[in-house]
Amino acid sequence: MKVLIISDAWHPQINGVVRTYEYLSQELKNLDVDVQVFGPAHFPATLPMPFYQEIRLALLPYKRLKRLIEEFAPDKIHIATEGPLGWAGRRYCLRHDFPFTTSYHTQFPDYIARRFAWLIPPLYRAAHQRAIAFIRKFHNASSTMMVSTASLEEQLRSWDITAPMKRLSRGVDTNLFKPGPKTLFANLKRPVALYVGRLAIEKNLEDFLNMPWGGSKVVVGDGPLRSRLTRDYPETLFTGSKQGRDLADHFRSADVFVFPSKTDTFGIVLIEAMACGLPVSAYNVMGPKDIVIRPELGALDDFSLEKAACLALERGDPQECIKYIKSNYVWKNAALQFLEAL
Repeated sequence: MKVLIISDAWHPQINGVVRTYEYLSQELKNLDVDVQVFGPAHFPATLPMPFYQEIRLALLPYKRLKRLIEEFAPDKIHIATEGPLGWAGRRYCLRHDFPFTTSYHTQFPDYIARRFAWLIPPLYRAAHQRAIAFIRKFHNASSTMMVSTASLEEQLRSWDITAPMKRLSRGVDTNLFKPGPKTLFANLKRPVALYVGRLAIEKNLEDFLNMPWGGSKVVVGDGPLRSRLTRDYPETLFTGSKQGRDLADHFRSADVFVFPSKTDTFGIVLIEAMACGLPVSAYNVMGPKDIVIRPELGALDDFSLEKAACLALERGDPQECIKYIKSNYVWKNAALQFLEAL
C-alpha cells in the first residue's frame, strides 16, 4: 500500500504534529507500507506564519502538490493539518473524487482567537466562532477524522462536525525516553519543576512561570515568546530546544513535569515525561485529563498549578508511570490504528 500524508507541519519544524508523523511513518514502513510525507519544504515558495515566524507555510501550493500526488500515485491520502497544504490536498481529493482522511491535532480556533484578542481583546469570541466554522468545513468532507481522545471527539461533535471519527492514539520511544540518573541541574535548588514545549501564547506558559515554587523552574523549548519570557523571568532556566537523548536527560533530571496549557488536544510531552518516571501536573482539561487517570501518575487541578505540582510530587510513583506508558502508549499500536482508520 502507498500512503501519502500531507502536512503543513513537517521538517525542519519541531512540534507534536511533526513528531507524531515521524514515528507513525517509521512504524508504517516497518509494516511494509510505502509512506511519503509532503510538507512545506517540498515547495519553492513559502512565507512565515503570522505570529510565528519560525513556521513556514507553502504559498499557492496546488499545482505543484497535484503533480507530486500524481507522481507518487498513492492508494490512500491523509491530510494532517488545516493550513495551505491541507486545503490544497483537500481540493485535489474533492476534484478527483479521491476519498481522504484527516486528523485534528491543534486547537486551531483557540490559536487564532487568542492572537486576534491579543491585538483587539473583544474580537476573541467572533474569531473563535469563525475559526470553528473553518474547521467544520474542512473536516466534514473527510471520509474519516482521526482524533486522539474521547474528550476531543466530544468537543468536535459539539461543533457540529459530522465526519466519522476514529481514535488515533500516540506512543513513546521507550528506548530513548526511559528512567536513568539525574545528570543535569546539579546546581539548581530542588525540587526542579520542568516544562517542555513551544514558547507561544497558546501554551499559557506564564501560569507556570508565576506559580509559587520552593525549588527551581526549567523551561525547554523555543518560540516567539522566548526573548520576552527570558527577560521577564530571569530566575527561570531557559535551555532552548532539545531533542533526542538530550531531551530525555532533561526529563530524567527533573522532579515533576508541569503542563500549563489549556488548549492542547493531547500533549506527547506528557507521556514522554512519564516514560522517564516523571509525574505530571496540569490543569484538569482535555489532554491531561485523558492521560493522568490515576493518582500515582500525577495530579490535576481545576485552578491551581502549584497545588497540582505539589500533589504530583508527593504521590507520583515513577515505576507506575513507566508501567502505564509501556502498557498504553506504543507507536506500533498507533500505526495499526492509523491503517485501520485509512
